[in-house]
Amino acid sequence: MRIIGGEFKGLKLTPFDGNEIRPTADRVKESIFNILMFEIPESNVLDLFCGSGALGLESLSRGAKKVHFNDNSPHSIAVLTQNLKKIKGKLDYKVTRLDFVNCLNNCSEKYDIIFIDPPYASPAGEQALRIIGEKKLLSDGGVALFERDRVFEGEIEGLEVFDKRKYGSVHLTFFKTSGA
Repeated sequence: MRIIGGEFKGLKLTPFDGNEIRPTADRVKESIFNILMFEIPESNVLDLFCGSGALGLESLSRGAKKVHFNDNSPHSIAVLTQNLKKIKGKLDYKVTRLDFVNCLNNCSEKYDIIFIDPPYASPAGEQALRIIGEKKLLSDGGVALFERDRVFEGEIEGLEVFDKRKYGSVHLTFFKTSGA
C-alpha cells in the first residue's frame, strides 16, 4: 500500500494487520484519481470511512486543499495517525472518530469530494449517500464516490449517478448533486 501520485508519490503507508480491513487496491485507486484528476487540486475532501487514510492521503498528495478523515474504529485511527506522521510539510487536515451518521450530521461545510468506502457487507454506504443528499453536503460540481462489492441500484434524493466503473469485484459509483 502506497501513495501512487503527486507530491508524496511512492510513500509506503502503514498497512492493517490481518484481514479485518480491506484497503482500496492500487490499480483501483489509480483509476479513481485518473477520473477525479481535475477535481482534486484545491478541493475540500471528506474521507468518510477512512481506514488507513489512503484515499485522503492520496488527495493531499495530489493537491487537495483540506481533508477531513473520519472513521469509527480506534484501530483505523491509529493506523491513519501513523500514516499522517510520514507526511512532511504543512497540510490542512482534521481527524474525527465518529460513526458516519454523527460525522455527516455534524458537518458544517460542503465538500468537493466525498469518499464513501464502508465495509462491503454494511448498509452504511447507502445510508451515508441519503444523508449527503438530504443535507446537501456536496459543493456545486462536487463528487461523491461510493465503493462496494456489487452494482449500485436505486436512486438517492438530491444526488444523481454520472458514472459507474467495475474493477474485478470492486464497483465504483460516482454521484453529483441533482441538476448540477
